[in-house]
Amino acid sequence: MGDHDEIHSGIIVDGAQIQPSEDFVAPEELYRELTERVRRYHPSDDISLIEKAYRVASEAHRDQVRKSGEPYIIHPLNVAIVLADLEMDKETIAAGLLHDVVEDTVMTEADLEREFGSEVASLVDGVTKLEKIPLSTGMDQTQAKLEMQAENLRKMFLAMAKDIRVIMIKLADRLHNMKTLQYQSPESQIRIARETLDIYCPIAQRLGISKIKVQLDDLALMYLEPEAYRELEANIRARKEEREAYIQSIVDEVGGYIRDAEIDAKVYGRVKHLFSIYKKMKNQNKTLDQVYDLFAVRIVVDTVKDCYAALGIMHEHYKPIPGRFKDYIAMPKANMYQSLHTTLIGTTGQPFEVQIRTYEMHKAAEYGIAAHWKYKENTAGQHSLHGEEEKLTWLRQILEWQQDMSDNREFLSLLKNDLDLFSDHVYCFTPTGEVKNLPVGSCPIDFAYSIHSAVGNRMVGARVNGKLVPIEYEIHNGDRIEIITSQNTKGPSRDWLGIVKSAQAKSKINQWFKTQSKEDNIARGKELLTTYCKAKGIDLPTLLSPAYQQEIIGKYAYHDWESILAAVGRGALKEGQIINRLRELYEADHPRVLTNEEILASIAEANAASGARSQSQHSKSGIIVKGMTDLSVRFSKCCSPVPGDEIVGFVTRGRGISIHRTDCINILNLPELERVRLIDAQWQASDQETHENYMTEIKMFANDRTGLLADISRVLTERNISIHALNTRTNKQGVATLVLSFEVPGREELVRIVDKLRAIEGVIDIERSIG
Repeated sequence: MGDHDEIHSGIIVDGAQIQPSEDFVAPEELYRELTERVRRYHPSDDISLIEKAYRVASEAHRDQVRKSGEPYIIHPLNVAIVLADLEMDKETIAAGLLHDVVEDTVMTEADLEREFGSEVASLVDGVTKLEKIPLSTGMDQTQAKLEMQAENLRKMFLAMAKDIRVIMIKLADRLHNMKTLQYQSPESQIRIARETLDIYCPIAQRLGISKIKVQLDDLALMYLEPEAYRELEANIRARKEEREAYIQSIVDEVGGYIRDAEIDAKVYGRVKHLFSIYKKMKNQNKTLDQVYDLFAVRIVVDTVKDCYAALGIMHEHYKPIPGRFKDYIAMPKANMYQSLHTTLIGTTGQPFEVQIRTYEMHKAAEYGIAAHWKYKENTAGQHSLHGEEEKLTWLRQILEWQQDMSDNREFLSLLKNDLDLFSDHVYCFTPTGEVKNLPVGSCPIDFAYSIHSAVGNRMVGARVNGKLVPIEYEIHNGDRIEIITSQNTKGPSRDWLGIVKSAQAKSKINQWFKTQSKEDNIARGKELLTTYCKAKGIDLPTLLSPAYQQEIIGKYAYHDWESILAAVGRGALKEGQIINRLRELYEADHPRVLTNEEILASIAEANAASGARSQSQHSKSGIIVKGMTDLSVRFSKCCSPVPGDEIVGFVTRGRGISIHRTDCINILNLPELERVRLIDAQWQASDQETHENYMTEIKMFANDRTGLLADISRVLTERNISIHALNTRTNKQGVATLVLSFEVPGREELVRIVDKLRAIEGVIDIERSIG
């Protein structure tokens, strides 16, 4: 679905008739326009895939209209037309037509795959937003929206990494939504425009697609700064004829010089787009009259040699402004944009900018990564994109952040900072001559982390152009930087976070401190266990035998005893919980011999307890809940307790008693005010064998390999266990994470199954869900 659309069935909404917009175009007419555009560039006359996608999308969206009153199919058609303008392949255009059917209609991804194949279905899935994300309790609406936005962006970037065409569809979708934003509420307009300027415009820029970027820029500015936009537009329009006449005179003059030099070229002029002018005014704190390069003359030639020849002619006939020449041919921008830029003084004294490029560079500047959409069939019949890896360096960096960060607010903040359209960049060099592109204001620390996190973490100083400089030195264009490292350094300083400018450096520094804090948590965990034992009069060294430690490690699914201590130190496990379990293990191995008096006392206590037990609730679920009657009992899905687990009850509001494991994260992190609602619970002892099964969930980590799932399935099948749910994912290091849900009669059977699974080749670790 478009990022801001609301779907309405029929034409009446809230008792009011929705009227189509004045510029309404019939769907069939738009479809005719789409097919004409595709035929102009596509070598194949077969458009049956696009035809089928249009018919399926039309039927799926048949009873839906947009807020403008237009049939909803108008939106997918416009998205497909934008993709055709970018000369995308037929699979992408089909996915553009179908991009909302999974999200907004009864069609499923399986339906799409059956009708159109896995390629189109995968593209549609990449564009489809997540419908529901489990959010933390107590989260307000603003936080919930932020979490939803971040999770959808995470999904989009992952989909982009698999197939960059996903973002092409998303950009086309966002462009048409921005063009029809006037039908939204003012709050929605600002929210969508802000996200467009913060996320989608920079992505279009990073991919070099100026054809889309300039439109998104201006549309976002129109809603975010309406007064500035109207004033700027009015001022430029007021002198439009005068400016157009001046530009034409410059074009004619420049064209004459180029022809006299016998260079075959196309020369034309333009006024820069509004956002570009606004950005310059804001960054340089200037008025419109003070921005002297409002005009740009573009010279497009056949070869790189002609580019430099044309530059020489321009500098021969016009005086260049010092410091305004940029050679993006020799040093392309991060998005691989190439051109020669120079600002000259015209014959009337009015400055103007000249951009010189080849036809190939011009197409790359307009269409970006889409200009190089050359496919090559490989042996598997799959399609692959070649020669554009450089444009996607920033995407790989964002994917690294996603793995490092669980905090969505931190992820969004870093993402927006990295994609900031208002930040300029500097170009500098490594000692070997490699070019590095960093935000303006960057220091040698930013440079060090751009090379590798290990270089940044071990940095102790820097040389710029052969001279030692302080670490806060501001890097300038053309600086040659050498980083001095030492194995003896203790690592980065927290003060560096206030110095660095790049999001990459901030992310890597924060990640280092998170890793280092584990040592502090281990020390704190030891201290908490010791303090607890002293207060209870318990001899801790007696309990800390390796065998008991191993039992605790297995119970809570940690790697080693230090991980248990670190978990206690940061509050993920309670010290009392660990000590009590250790005492149970110790007492099982060292039973106390009772005296006759103690035996008689225990019998009397048992008789009293049996009288009380008759007042306890006896649940069909096999749970005895003390102190409460006539309440239903249900098992929590967060930790999935099974017979044999230590359990506790929680009195919910209106839903009876929820049964949790005592090590459930939700119970451990329960606020003090809520702890009064905890109630003792235990599994019902039964003399008769029960055939009741209980749902449980485990998470497996294993080295990915062929046959891994088959081996897991074999173990479960041998024990007559049916898998209810299985989710898998594999990271770039080749480690697979598998989450399995199945039913077991109790903890003993679960332990046996886990032991069998651990014996499978390549299995690294197994843990139970604890909330």
